[in-house]
Amino acid sequence: MSETPEPLDELVTHAHDTRVVVVGAGIAGLVAALECAKVGMPVTILEAAGHAGGTIAEAEVGRLRVDLGASSWSTAHGAVDALVDELGLSSRVVEPADTTTWIAGLGRSGSAAAPVPADSVLGIPANPWSEEVRPFIGLNGAWRAYLDRLRPPLTIGKERNLDRLVRTRMGDAVVDRMVAPLSVGRFGVTPSRVDVAAAAPGLSSALTRTGSLGGAVADLLVDRPSGPRLKSLEGGMLRLVDALVEKLTTLGAEVVTGARVTAVEHDAGARWAVSASDPAGEPVAVEPADVLFVATGHADARRLLSAHVGAALDDPMTDAAPLREIVTLVVDAPALDAAPRGAEVYPVPGTRRASGLVHQTARWAWLSQAAGPGRHVLSVAFDAAGAPGADGGPDALPNAGLADAGVAELARDEASALLGLPLDEAAVRGVHRARFALARPASAIGHSDAAEAVRSATAGARGLAAVGSWLAGSGLAQVVADAQAEAERVRRTVLWGSAPGS
Repeated sequence: MSETPEPLDELVTHAHDTRVVVVGAGIAGLVAALECAKVGMPVTILEAAGHAGGTIAEAEVGRLRVDLGASSWSTAHGAVDALVDELGLSSRVVEPADTTTWIAGLGRSGSAAAPVPADSVLGIPANPWSEEVRPFIGLNGAWRAYLDRLRPPLTIGKERNLDRLVRTRMGDAVVDRMVAPLSVGRFGVTPSRVDVAAAAPGLSSALTRTGSLGGAVADLLVDRPSGPRLKSLEGGMLRLVDALVEKLTTLGAEVVTGARVTAVEHDAGARWAVSASDPAGEPVAVEPADVLFVATGHADARRLLSAHVGAALDDPMTDAAPLREIVTLVVDAPALDAAPRGAEVYPVPGTRRASGLVHQTARWAWLSQAAGPGRHVLSVAFDAAGAPGADGGPDALPNAGLADAGVAELARDEASALLGLPLDEAAVRGVHRARFALARPASAIGHSDAAEAVRSATAGARGLAAVGSWLAGSGLAQVVADAQAEAERVRRTVLWGSAPGS
C-alpha cells in the first residue's frame, strides 16, 4: 500500500489547523459552515437568536406546525436539490399540489380577480388578445398592447428597465395590472427597479430576433423547463435547518445560539478576533479565527465590517420594502377546499393593504392532510411603506400600532378580499405574526454592481467573506449557491493560496 503523498498530509493538517467562525446561523451561514467543516476545518457558528434558521422558521398555529418565512425553494440551478440529497432528505421532498397564481383588484370596483395567463413571462403576455388576458387589460388595453407588434424592434440590451420596456411597448395596463402585482407582491420591488436581462435572460435578444415583446415572450416559453419550479419538505422547511445542524455537529462544528457578536478585529497575526455576548450581556468566549464568515443581514454586516472593507457596505443593497410581516391564519372554511383562487394571490398595487397571500394548504398536500377537511392555512403579507432604499421600520407597516386582535381582524379582512370569500371571525382558529427583512432580488437594477463591490472589498481581506440574501439576492436557491461559492473561494484561498480557477 502506497503512503499518502506528503503535500496531501500537509494540506489535511493545514485544514485542521484553520479555525473558522461564522457569524449568523441562517441558511447562508449554515451552508458556508458545512462547506468548511467537510474538509476538516474546526468551525464555530455564532447566532444572536435562540435558534438557528433565520428566515426559515416555524410555529404552532391552530394546533398545526406551519412555516412562517421561507416555505419552499426554486429548482433553478439545482443547488438546494443537491444539498437536500446530501443531507439525506430526498424522501421528504414534495412538489406543490397547486401552482396557480391569481391577481386581485381588477375591474371597475377592484373586486374582481383572474389567474395569471399561462402564456406569460414576468406577467408579460405573449398574446394580448387571449381570453386569459382580457380580464386584466380589457379591449382598449388589448389594442394598446397590440401596438407592440407595429413598433420597431429594440437593439439587444437597449432597454433593461422592465417598467419602461413593457410600458413603452404594451402600455400602462399591462404593467400596472399584470407585471407590477407579481413584482411587488413576490419581491417587494417595483418593475421600474427590475433589470430585464437578469429577471428574464434572453428576453431582450428574443425581442430583437422576433420583432416584438409578445413574440419574445412566446419564444422564451418554447424553452421553458418542464416540471415543478418549486419544491418543499414534508413537515416544513425547518427540517432542512435541523439536518444542517445535525450534520455540522457530526463533523465536530459548534453551533452557539444566544451569542450576539459585538465586534470583529483583524489582529497583528492576521487572525480574526471576535467579541460576543449572551442575552444577559456576559461575554461569550470565542477563539481567534483564521477565517471569518459574516452571514448576517446588511445592517449587522455593515456594523461589523465597515472598518475592514471601507465604503463598499454603504449601499443599502435594497430597493424592496425593508420589512415584511407575515400574518399566518388558520381558518375553518370548507369553501376553500376547492382552492378557488389557486395557491397565491397578489393585488394590483394600491388596491389592498396586504401585499399578497399564499394559500399554504392549497399548495402543499401534506399540510392539507395534516389540517384535515375544511381547515386551511393562509399566509397574509404586509410590507413596510416608503421610498425605495428607505429605512422603513415597524411603524411603516400597514398594521403598525394594532394589537394582536386588530392584526388578526385586518389579516382576515384582507384574506377575504383577496380570496373573494368572506371569512367570519368565528372561522379563525389561530393567528401568528412574524417579521422578516426583505432582501432585494438579484434581478434588481444595480444589485449586481453593489454586490460585486462588497465581494471585491471582502476578498481584499484575507480569510474574510460575507454571505446572505442581501448579497446573493432573495430566494433559497440563490442564497445556497452563493454561500457554497464563497466558501469554496475562501477555502481555496486560505488552504492553497489561490482563488478557484487560478
